[in-house]
Amino acid sequence: MTLSLSALNNLSTHEAENWFSQCCASESWFKAMTAGRPFSSIDAVKRYSDKVWQDCSTTDFLQAFEAHPMIGDVNSLRAKYASTKSMASNEQQGASEADEQVLESLAGANKTYLEKNGFIFIICASGLSAKTMLNALTERLENDTTTEITLAAAEQIKITLLRLEKGLEKGATN
Repeated sequence: MTLSLSALNNLSTHEAENWFSQCCASESWFKAMTAGRPFSSIDAVKRYSDKVWQDCSTTDFLQAFEAHPMIGDVNSLRAKYASTKSMASNEQQGASEADEQVLESLAGANKTYLEKNGFIFIICASGLSAKTMLNALTERLENDTTTEITLAAAEQIKITLLRLEKGLEKGATN
């Protein structure tokens, strides 16, 4: 749902938490974003989002990661994220256009990553081809879990900021 900044600032607490949770599923993050209203500009929303995210814990990061489908799992993306369709649309377009061999390689590498780290591979996939995502995943498989939490958290805030921008279209009146 695309909102004007004014509409976001005037949502009830429950409605605002629901809206922000579509951008990032960390409860600490979306509650802090709701409490941080009113915002004076979209840039202020994004700056505050980044600040709140930096103050989040590993537990908060992992909660946000759990809300993502595996890269390349297009069926999971459709089923699990129907409610975030407008904000998350096209995030995995590169994966949805990949050939079967690359998708199978992504699925296998994702399974290995999940088994190793306990959470799925997180990357801001917007604009990336499936091959680029596979290469990044393969490289990051070499990292330890602590490093991966840090890298995944950095990717999560990129995703969150993109969703905020998409959800707060400039000049939106609804």
